[in-house]
Formats: sequence, C-alpha cells, structure tokens
Amino acid sequence: MRKLHYPVMYREVIEMLNLKGRKVIVDCTIGVGSHALRFFEHADSDALLVGIDKDEDSLRVASMRLKDYSSRLRLFKEDFRNLDCILDTLNIDRADIFFFDLGISTFQLSDANRGFSFSKDGPLDMRMDKNSFVSAYDLVNYLSECELNAIFKKFGEEKFSRRIAHLLVEKRKIEPIYTTSQLKNVVLDAIPKRHFHFRIHPATRIFQALRIAVNRELESLEVGIRKAVERLSKGGRIGMITFHSLEDRITKHSFREFAAKDIVRLVTKKPIVPSHGEIRENASSRSAKFRVAEKI
Repeated sequence: MRKLHYPVMYREVIEMLNLKGRKVIVDCTIGVGSHALRFFEHADSDALLVGIDKDEDSLRVASMRLKDYSSRLRLFKEDFRNLDCILDTLNIDRADIFFFDLGISTFQLSDANRGFSFSKDGPLDMRMDKNSFVSAYDLVNYLSECELNAIFKKFGEEKFSRRIAHLLVEKRKIEPIYTTSQLKNVVLDAIPKRHFHFRIHPATRIFQALRIAVNRELESLEVGIRKAVERLSKGGRIGMITFHSLEDRITKHSFREFAAKDIVRLVTKKPIVPSHGEIRENASSRSAKFRVAEKI
C-alpha cells in the first residue's frame, strides 16, 4: 500500500491561517488531501474548499478521503498558476485563504513508476501531470551538456553540476538513460567519493533539479503567488510551505515586495520551522519553512 502524505506543520498552519469565519479556502496543492482534512475539521461548517493539483492520481485519492465534505469541496486538475481562471469558473471574485504546500508528496515518492525517487528503480518520468509532453527522460537524454549543467546548477544548486552533466552525456552515447537507478549511478560515479559523507544522498539535488525543470515549478510559483495575492480578500491570508532555498527565496522576496507596497503585512517576519518532535515523527519535514502574509 502506498504511503499517504504527512501534513507538515498542520498545527501551525491551522493556527496561523486563522480559519474561523473564512468562507472560501483555496488549497493550491491539495495532493491527497492531508492538509485539507484538517481545514474541514477547523473551518466553519459553511466554508467552501477549492482544491487544485496537477496530479490526477493524488486528486482521485483526495476525492475519496474528503467524501464526507463533498458538498463543500471543488477539485480541479490544473496548475495553480491558473488559480484565477479556476475561481472565475466558480464565479468567485475573492478567496479568504490561499495555501501552498510545495514540492513532492510522500504519495508520489512511494510510486516507483512516477520516477521521482532514486530509492526505488523506475522509469525516468517525474511529471506531476502525466499528460505533459516533456519528462525527465527527455531532458536527460536530449539536452546538451551545457543545458544540463545549467539545470543542475540553477535548480539543484549542485556543486558538481558540470562533472555530472559531462558524464551523463558520455554515458548516454553508449545507451540511453532510462531509469532512476541509471541516473543515480551516473551521479555517484561523477561525484568524488570524499563528498559522500554529506547529510543528503549525492543524487538528491539532481533529482530535485530535474523535477523542477520538468514541471516548471519555480515559474508557476512566481505566477501563483502574484495571482493569489491579487485575489485575496481584505484580511485574508496566504500561507506557503517550502522545502528548499529556491522556493523559500521566491516566497520571501515576493512577500516583502508586496509588503513594501502596503498590499500585505508579514504575519511571519521569519519562517516557522518544524519542531524537533515533528522532525522525529516525519524526517522529510526537516527542511520545511512556513511563511504567512495577510492582505491589507
């Protein structure tokens, strides 16, 4: 049985989003509905929750898990960068809460066929939306060495990006890189062994970089934050959980830019991070950061 997603910092999320009295809540990355379940438990009985996700498998699970609230739930298979269009289809001008839980879910990681993880061998895919045209296989096997280096350096902040890109291009001359294990082994061969003592697996940043590139995640994030702030009601709140420095940097700078224009106020001057107890309970939460802003 595949694991479901742990709702990271859900207690802090419930407290900081201040759900009481909110009529329209938009979960922009609803996934399998882990945070959404908590929202329904704490929100008013007449609150509407709009759930957005690009992954149809996750949405199918969310629909089943949230069936008791189906009359107050609207699910959309869509990129959250189009949240304004989604609200328009519902004839909703403003929402009281926008929530983003970025990155990859445990549910997605646990399916080897999705190709998100190097812990299980599977096809090099990494598409959040399985109907998308470009997969990780396409990037790894068809981009130039220079282009691969740029992706690994920009999106993975990988110190050995050039070495890894070069070895990938050399290896694919012999045979295509089809699987997650093949990619992982190329990374391990490219990185000097003296650097293997680091806290995270040497292939982590490369898989992260490819996933971000395949799904155009950072581009969607910038657009999504801007549109969410535009459609936020006065006194409404936007909450962002990020898992790596690039996501957090975009969130921090966006919030500060809107605050400087007196559009929002920063509810969290510094990001909230998981407690030691939560990290012990869910190790994958250790890099999470939670930021909140309120519409003025």
